[in-house]
Amino acid sequence: MRQRPFAISSVSVSELTLGTWGLSGDGYGPVSEQEQNRVILRARALGITGFETADIYAAGAMETRIGALLGADTEALIITKVGTDIGSQPPRKRFEPSWLRECIERSGARLKRNVLDMVLLHNPSVQTLRKGDATGLMRELHAGGRLRSWGVSAGSAEVAEAALDEKTPALQLAFNCLWASDFRRLQERMRETKTCVMARSVLAHGLLCGFWPGEKVFSETDHRSRRWTPDELKRRLHQLDAIRPLVRNEVNSLRSAALRWVLNHEDIATAVIGPRTVSQLDQLVRDIGSGPPYLPEDSLSGLEMRMQDFGAR
Repeated sequence: MRQRPFAISSVSVSELTLGTWGLSGDGYGPVSEQEQNRVILRARALGITGFETADIYAAGAMETRIGALLGADTEALIITKVGTDIGSQPPRKRFEPSWLRECIERSGARLKRNVLDMVLLHNPSVQTLRKGDATGLMRELHAGGRLRSWGVSAGSAEVAEAALDEKTPALQLAFNCLWASDFRRLQERMRETKTCVMARSVLAHGLLCGFWPGEKVFSETDHRSRRWTPDELKRRLHQLDAIRPLVRNEVNSLRSAALRWVLNHEDIATAVIGPRTVSQLDQLVRDIGSGPPYLPEDSLSGLEMRMQDFGAR
């Protein structure tokens, strides 16, 4: 597994990071505890060093599982997210320093880490970041040695811009073939500030695997049943035709093309993947090939124009 520079000085991270939202059962339906353990341990055995989670995934149980399996592994970089109160009805965002401090302490206990590698503010608003209390706490905890680094998981370009104004050392952004506008808008600024960029939703919740029929229906326990209307899903599936010319020679699937496209961007520190089985994980690792280069330069010719023509930019 190839490594890339990370937000912690003199530390690198695997170019793929194991994301655990889907694995937790929260996003797509239940996953057995045995399979959760197998996926995490298999990822580590394959050389993956980045593990991304949140204090709310499976109501904290995913942090506990990662802590039990990897808490003593000094080479495993654990990235967790805080800022959602699932104990309130309905669940709500909370970023007051006293609450965040408690969340971080609980995360540390579950992860079995006295010092946390990275904590991200989980989808804060622009107003929250502008206020400065939450980011001020993160800087304080970093300076005091409780956090090795910190950052923001941003839901929009505006939030990401506010995070950069607060001099966040790391950003997590949605970034894939069909959704690159936030990254493009901020790319030069992030490069100038040497911000560590972690790409999430790199396969657009499975859309970019290219396996779904036009009449795809998701179960009620699958978040995708609420993410797209039938018409929106059909439009997105049609956009995949813009990417299909990348599939040739050793790039033998749309999924492989989509993953390689993300990794082809040197400004991305790591791509967060979300397999729910060991077989899915193994396939994703095979998909990225032996790059760089991840995609032949000539195959990228005309891609941006095709994406614009299909309305994916």
